[in-house]
Amino acid sequence: MSARLGHDPARDAARHARRGPLRPLSVAPMMDWTDRHYRRFVRGLTRRALLYSEMVTAGAVLLGDRDRLLGHDDSEHPVALQLGGDDPTQLAEAAAVAVAWGYDEVNLNVGCPSDRVQRGRFGACLMAEPDLVADAVRAMRAAVPVPVTVKHRLGIDELDHDDHLHAFVGALAGAGVDRVVVHARKAWLTGLSPKQNRSVPPLQHERVVALRAAYPGLPVETNGGVRDLDAALDHLRRVDGVMIGRAAIEDPYLLAEVDRRVFGDGRPVPTRAEAVTAYLPYVEERRTAGTPWAALVKPVIPLLRGVRGARAWRRTLSEGVTRRDAGPELLAAALAALPEQVALARGAALPDDAVLAHEPDPVGAGATLRRGRLVDCRA
Repeated sequence: MSARLGHDPARDAARHARRGPLRPLSVAPMMDWTDRHYRRFVRGLTRRALLYSEMVTAGAVLLGDRDRLLGHDDSEHPVALQLGGDDPTQLAEAAAVAVAWGYDEVNLNVGCPSDRVQRGRFGACLMAEPDLVADAVRAMRAAVPVPVTVKHRLGIDELDHDDHLHAFVGALAGAGVDRVVVHARKAWLTGLSPKQNRSVPPLQHERVVALRAAYPGLPVETNGGVRDLDAALDHLRRVDGVMIGRAAIEDPYLLAEVDRRVFGDGRPVPTRAEAVTAYLPYVEERRTAGTPWAALVKPVIPLLRGVRGARAWRRTLSEGVTRRDAGPELLAAALAALPEQVALARGAALPDDAVLAHEPDPVGAGATLRRGRLVDCRA
């Protein structure tokens, strides 16, 4: 099936230049999680991983509050904007706006199965319309100089076989897509919630590997069920990239070793204390601008998952929600109260007495700060 791409050296060279450096690890776009505050915080843990925005509809980009939807800190790069929509012209216009706002990549969501997204006729339901998705990719590529990528499922409902999957990706490849990110599960558009669609359909990473073999000129990234860096490195022996989703919000400190283990970066692994300290000036800036405390500490709360001091850490930060004057000094005080062997450790390895035998889900604990739509479209 790779013959569909053809072998044009000049075209392949142009595509390689447009795509820029291949980034073998990314953090998935997740509604109500991968906002500008989360991205700014995790940049203190990894300089190299590609970060994504939450999904934003093309219509919102064109008509909405762009600073609220697209604003980001310079330190977040490389950062991609994920768009939702089904109108190629509108998506191309929104992609151009994204590039004007400094995003390094534009990604099209063809993977979210929520009812709300389906009512807008985008997300996973577009897997039934490969020609329309290809037209959207073609229009966006004509509008912007940065990579245009697509995140999609293995299939939907009864359209869950390799002939359809390969025809779908073949259409995208023909339109010039720069990379595909495949959530290695099908999606049921009826009968399962978005949360269930992240776990009930079985993972089939081997089908993503076969897709990569069928299209050797197209970078293929896998996503779904990747819980740690050992698993990510195992996948990277067979595909071009790995996207980590829920694990990166449940235990953000796993990202601290990404640069060293995945990218071969020789700089020291950041400690938890260094990551929080790097975040403090941003917290001060955003609090001055009126950003709620809960939104700023939400990404930081799970930082101590499974280690001594986690309960006190969460309690101190959560108490700030009721304080109008809560700011960086409260975060600094919570940091100062941590055991040194936890705060100053470089990497995941800790002494036995610093590790807890059982720790409740920190995302669940953090969700009490701002429940919102926590389970809409997480990878």
